[in-house]
Amino acid sequence: MTLPATQTAGGATSEPGHHSGAAGQSPGDDLIELLFFAYRDFVGDPDRILAQYGFGRAHHRVLHFVDRYPGLTIAELLDILRITKQSLNRVLKDLIEQDYIVQKTGTSDRRQRLLFCTDRGTALAGDLIRVQTHRVTRALADPAAGPAEGGLDGGAISAQNFLLAMIEPEERAAVRRLMARRARSVAR
Repeated sequence: MTLPATQTAGGATSEPGHHSGAAGQSPGDDLIELLFFAYRDFVGDPDRILAQYGFGRAHHRVLHFVDRYPGLTIAELLDILRITKQSLNRVLKDLIEQDYIVQKTGTSDRRQRLLFCTDRGTALAGDLIRVQTHRVTRALADPAAGPAEGGLDGGAISAQNFLLAMIEPEERAAVRRLMARRARSVAR
Protein backbone atom coordinates (compact mmCIF):
# COMPACT_ATOMS: atom_id res chain seq x y z
CA MET A 1 0.00 0.00 0.00
CA THR A 2 1.42 3.36 -0.98
CA LEU A 3 0.58 6.37 1.12
CA PRO A 4 0.34 9.78 -0.53
CA ALA A 5 2.76 12.56 0.30
CA THR A 6 1.35 15.13 2.69
CA GLN A 7 1.77 18.87 2.77
CA THR A 8 2.91 20.50 6.01
CA ALA A 9 1.49 23.75 7.37
CA GLY A 10 4.48 25.57 5.83
CA GLY A 11 3.73 24.16 2.39
CA ALA A 12 6.60 21.64 2.24
CA THR A 13 5.86 18.12 1.02
CA SER A 14 6.59 15.18 3.28
CA GLU A 15 6.83 11.64 1.99
CA PRO A 16 5.12 8.87 4.02
CA GLY A 17 7.42 7.29 6.57
CA HIS A 18 9.78 10.28 6.40
CA HIS A 19 10.01 12.28 9.58
CA SER A 20 11.34 15.74 9.12
CA GLY A 21 12.34 15.97 12.79
CA ALA A 22 12.05 19.10 14.88
CA ALA A 23 12.68 21.32 11.85
CA GLY A 24 9.27 20.31 10.48
CA GLN A 25 7.44 21.40 13.62
CA SER A 26 3.91 22.67 13.12
CA PRO A 27 1.75 24.65 15.57
CA GLY A 28 -0.16 21.52 16.57
CA ASP A 29 2.95 19.56 17.56
CA ASP A 30 2.92 20.84 21.15
CA LEU A 31 -0.70 19.80 21.55
CA ILE A 32 0.06 16.34 20.19
CA GLU A 33 3.02 15.96 22.52
CA LEU A 34 1.03 17.16 25.53
CA LEU A 35 -1.76 14.76 24.57
CA PHE A 36 0.70 11.86 24.80
CA PHE A 37 1.78 12.91 28.29
CA ALA A 38 -1.79 13.66 29.44
CA TYR A 39 -2.96 10.28 28.10
CA ARG A 40 -0.11 8.52 29.90
CA ASP A 41 -1.23 9.95 33.23
CA PHE A 42 -4.97 9.73 32.49
CA VAL A 43 -4.73 5.96 31.93
CA GLY A 44 -1.98 5.50 34.54
CA ASP A 45 -4.40 6.07 37.41
CA PRO A 46 -6.78 3.23 36.47
CA ASP A 47 -3.84 1.06 35.33
CA ARG A 48 -2.61 0.95 38.93
CA ILE A 49 -6.04 -0.17 40.15
CA LEU A 50 -6.47 -2.71 37.34
CA ALA A 51 -3.04 -4.23 38.05
CA GLN A 52 -4.28 -5.26 41.50
CA TYR A 53 -6.86 -7.46 39.74
CA GLY A 54 -4.56 -8.75 37.01
CA PHE A 55 -6.48 -6.70 34.43
CA GLY A 56 -5.29 -4.31 31.74
CA ARG A 57 -6.60 -1.46 29.61
CA ALA A 58 -8.74 -3.70 27.43
CA HIS A 59 -10.58 -4.88 30.54
CA HIS A 60 -11.06 -1.24 31.53
CA ARG A 61 -12.60 -0.29 28.19
CA VAL A 62 -14.99 -3.25 28.24
CA LEU A 63 -16.03 -2.57 31.84
CA HIS A 64 -16.52 1.13 31.10
CA PHE A 65 -18.90 0.65 28.19
CA VAL A 66 -20.79 -2.31 29.64
CA ASP A 67 -21.30 -0.34 32.86
CA ARG A 68 -22.46 2.77 30.96
CA TYR A 69 -24.73 0.84 28.56
CA PRO A 70 -26.27 -2.16 30.34
CA GLY A 71 -27.57 -4.71 27.84
CA LEU A 72 -24.96 -3.80 25.23
CA THR A 73 -24.63 -6.53 22.62
CA ILE A 74 -21.33 -8.13 21.66
CA ALA A 75 -21.71 -6.64 18.15
CA GLU A 76 -22.26 -3.14 19.57
CA LEU A 77 -19.25 -3.47 21.84
CA LEU A 78 -17.08 -4.68 18.95
CA ASP A 79 -18.20 -1.64 16.95
CA ILE A 80 -17.44 0.76 19.82
CA LEU A 81 -14.02 -0.70 20.65
CA ARG A 82 -13.00 -1.54 17.08
CA ILE A 83 -11.19 -4.69 18.15
CA THR A 84 -11.36 -8.25 16.88
CA LYS A 85 -13.88 -10.73 18.20
CA GLN A 86 -10.96 -12.87 19.37
CA SER A 87 -9.51 -10.00 21.45
CA LEU A 88 -12.89 -9.19 22.96
CA ASN A 89 -13.59 -12.84 23.79
CA ARG A 90 -10.29 -13.12 25.67
CA VAL A 91 -11.10 -10.08 27.83
CA LEU A 92 -14.77 -11.02 28.32
CA LYS A 93 -13.76 -14.51 29.42
CA ASP A 94 -11.66 -13.00 32.25
CA LEU A 95 -14.39 -10.57 33.31
CA ILE A 96 -17.15 -13.20 33.22
CA GLU A 97 -15.13 -15.90 35.02
CA GLN A 98 -14.22 -13.45 37.79
CA ASP A 99 -17.83 -12.25 38.16
CA TYR A 100 -17.47 -8.67 36.86
CA ILE A 101 -19.74 -9.13 33.83
CA VAL A 102 -22.64 -11.46 33.02
CA GLN A 103 -24.00 -12.43 29.62
CA LYS A 104 -27.70 -12.89 29.07
CA THR A 105 -29.57 -14.15 26.05
CA GLY A 106 -31.52 -11.52 24.14
CA THR A 107 -35.28 -11.55 24.65
CA SER A 108 -36.30 -10.68 21.08
CA ASP A 109 -33.32 -12.38 19.39
CA ARG A 110 -32.01 -15.41 21.27
CA ARG A 111 -28.79 -15.31 19.23
CA GLN A 112 -27.82 -12.02 20.86
CA ARG A 113 -25.62 -12.00 23.93
CA LEU A 114 -26.38 -9.00 26.12
CA LEU A 115 -23.73 -7.79 28.56
CA PHE A 116 -24.31 -6.44 32.06
CA CYS A 117 -21.98 -5.55 34.92
CA THR A 118 -22.44 -7.45 38.14
CA ASP A 119 -22.39 -5.48 41.40
CA ARG A 120 -18.70 -6.26 41.56
CA GLY A 121 -18.17 -4.97 38.00
CA THR A 122 -20.15 -1.80 38.69
CA ALA A 123 -18.05 -1.14 41.80
CA LEU A 124 -14.77 -1.57 39.89
CA ALA A 125 -15.98 0.55 36.96
CA GLY A 126 -16.98 3.21 39.51
CA ASP A 127 -13.52 3.18 41.11
CA LEU A 128 -11.89 3.57 37.70
CA ILE A 129 -14.12 6.44 36.54
CA ARG A 130 -13.67 8.22 39.89
CA VAL A 131 -9.89 8.47 39.54
CA GLN A 132 -10.19 9.70 35.96
CA THR A 133 -12.94 12.18 36.85
CA HIS A 134 -10.76 13.46 39.68
CA ARG A 135 -7.86 14.05 37.27
CA VAL A 136 -10.04 15.89 34.72
CA THR A 137 -11.74 17.97 37.42
CA ARG A 138 -8.38 18.85 38.95
CA ALA A 139 -7.00 19.83 35.54
CA LEU A 140 -10.01 22.04 34.77
CA ALA A 141 -9.67 23.76 38.15
CA ASP A 142 -5.90 24.20 37.86
CA PRO A 143 -4.90 27.82 37.25
CA ALA A 144 -2.30 26.48 34.80
CA ALA A 145 -5.19 25.41 32.54
CA GLY A 146 -6.07 29.05 31.83
CA PRO A 147 -4.63 31.26 29.07
CA ALA A 148 -0.89 31.82 29.23
CA GLU A 149 1.67 33.87 27.36
CA GLY A 150 3.62 32.12 24.65
CA GLY A 151 0.88 29.58 24.02
CA LEU A 152 -1.03 28.93 20.85
CA ASP A 153 -3.85 31.16 19.64
CA GLY A 154 -7.43 31.20 20.93
CA GLY A 155 -8.93 27.93 22.10
CA ALA A 156 -5.66 26.13 21.52
CA ILE A 157 -4.21 27.99 24.50
CA SER A 158 -6.87 26.41 26.69
CA ALA A 159 -6.29 22.99 25.13
CA GLN A 160 -2.52 23.23 25.56
CA ASN A 161 -2.79 24.32 29.17
CA PHE A 162 -5.56 21.82 29.95
CA LEU A 163 -3.40 18.97 28.66
CA LEU A 164 -0.46 20.24 30.69
CA ALA A 165 -2.73 20.35 33.75
CA MET A 166 -3.74 16.71 33.10
CA ILE A 167 -0.11 15.67 33.63
CA GLU A 168 0.99 14.81 37.16
CA PRO A 169 2.02 18.09 38.83
CA GLU A 170 5.49 16.76 39.70
CA GLU A 171 6.03 15.74 36.05
CA ARG A 172 5.04 19.06 34.44
CA ALA A 173 8.42 20.76 34.84
CA ALA A 174 10.17 17.84 33.13
CA VAL A 175 7.65 17.89 30.27
CA ARG A 176 8.09 21.67 29.88
CA ARG A 177 11.90 21.25 29.81
CA LEU A 178 11.64 18.51 27.20
CA MET A 179 9.35 20.57 25.00
CA ALA A 180 11.50 23.71 25.44
CA ARG A 181 14.54 21.70 24.30
CA ARG A 182 12.70 20.83 21.09
CA ALA A 183 11.59 24.45 20.63
CA ARG A 184 15.21 25.64 21.02
CA SER A 185 16.43 23.14 18.45
CA VAL A 186 13.79 24.37 15.99
CA ALA A 187 14.82 27.99 16.55
CA ARG A 188 18.45 27.25 15.55
